[in-house]
Amino acid sequence: MDNNFTLDLADEAATLQFGAVLAKAIQPNLTIYLHGDLGAGKTTLVRGLLHALGYVGKVKSPTYTLVESYEIKSIQSKILSNLMLYHFDLYRFNDDEEWEAAGFRDYFNAESVCVIEWPEKAQNVLPYPDLNIAFDIKNIGKCLGRSVKVSAYSILGQQCLQVISTKIR
Repeated sequence: MDNNFTLDLADEAATLQFGAVLAKAIQPNLTIYLHGDLGAGKTTLVRGLLHALGYVGKVKSPTYTLVESYEIKSIQSKILSNLMLYHFDLYRFNDDEEWEAAGFRDYFNAESVCVIEWPEKAQNVLPYPDLNIAFDIKNIGKCLGRSVKVSAYSILGQQCLQVISTKIR
């Protein structure tokens, strides 16, 4: 299996749907990097992911707060499980000391999923990603759509990529 694939997303609805597909693949202890220009669809993808996981509240960009926390509760086979999803937006991030002072390192653990927009702003302190998703704005037909390249960098990432690729093809 390849460690990456590229997918065209024609519009916001397609980006939300891709988030729903990603929701079927994620598991605890996953780190996902999101790359792309402002307005590329990174937060829209996270919104689709969270709503597909059953989160019913508003999903906003953590541009000013740096991180938004979401507790996802699900019942599978009569077993209640919790998943913490942390959505980081490091666009306004200034230096590595900010990261350490905020205690963000503790968010990356075996019970959580961390999704990070603008990871290049903290590349010296972030853990290596399991999945890397890069957005590129482009014309798709008559619409201004997105091309998304998804790459796996770990065994966990490859497992997710395999689930994603079977759901979209």
